[in-house]
Amino acid sequence: MLDKRLGRRQVLQSTAALVGAGALGSAWTGPLFAQGKLEKPKVTLAVGGKSALYYLALTIAEQKGFFKDEGLDLEINDFAGGSRSLQALVGGSADVVAGAYEHTIRMQARGQEVQSFALIGRGMQIAIGIKADRADKVKSAADVKGMKFGVTAPGSSTHMLLIYWIAKAGLKATDVAAIGTGAGASVVAAVDKGEIDGVSQTDPVVTMLEQQGAIKVVVDTRTMKGNMDVFGGALPAASLYSTSDFVKANPNTVQALANAIVRANQWLQKATPDQVADTVPAGYLLGDRELYKKAFVNVKDVMSPDGLMPDNAPETCLKFLTTSDPAIKGDTIKLGLTWTNDFAKKANEKHKA
Repeated sequence: MLDKRLGRRQVLQSTAALVGAGALGSAWTGPLFAQGKLEKPKVTLAVGGKSALYYLALTIAEQKGFFKDEGLDLEINDFAGGSRSLQALVGGSADVVAGAYEHTIRMQARGQEVQSFALIGRGMQIAIGIKADRADKVKSAADVKGMKFGVTAPGSSTHMLLIYWIAKAGLKATDVAAIGTGAGASVVAAVDKGEIDGVSQTDPVVTMLEQQGAIKVVVDTRTMKGNMDVFGGALPAASLYSTSDFVKANPNTVQALANAIVRANQWLQKATPDQVADTVPAGYLLGDRELYKKAFVNVKDVMSPDGLMPDNAPETCLKFLTTSDPAIKGDTIKLGLTWTNDFAKKANEKHKA
């Protein structure tokens, strides 16, 4: 134990020595270098479909104790999809959301300021698949009129990708039915029971259904190349976001959250599939560890390495939204208010300290 009588310089030197000796387990500098007293140590975070690889950095930060290292007492409430977690933020039952960046743009269009401050996914990481027994009849998006698709929740990113895809073929959102199936084993069950004709989902479910031969993937944004092919650039996906008022009123708390997520992002860049599978809750593996590992490899390319928003990614997202949602007028959106790299930059500096 460090003697409380030691001066600041001695404390820092002693901590550095412990880090160098491996006593702290990593080069992360820890709370001695924290940005100041947390305005709100107990934080409630909402997420939609936490078991999905789409939110893997959140799970890693939780399981590895990164939030606790920042002095945070984090309560995570898991909902069926991203639209539900956004509702929790708007309703006041959540302080922060781990959800798609696109919701910050949607909320601004509705007159509410919401800001993303730490990116989890730099690519969308969602795929659309058609049930194998119907896939041969689908030559283009125009052929899915009247079909039922399993999405995490209506209004979520999985739903928006579906709408975007069919809109480019001249169909309306009402030409297909979006059925909320969540993001885990319930999706597989819906396919098996014939309740849906296709899915717009994240991994590991997509990889599982592919491996079973249950679906044929027709749109795939699980790689950066896939994002380029579908959107023409990187489309920012999961991120930590909150109301602009919360971010302004609680900068130290927001910084602590960003620190934990960036640390998890960096851990994932070096982690092996086995290390990831060992860290997540057993239920996330869907009963097939090897499949989960394969799914992680499939999507690792689109996981953010540093929590930073890529250049031009907000513009790509806005274009995606204006195509899929006529209510969003691109010329009225101030993208600069929907995200900030300030906290992620400081988090990366902290890691290098």
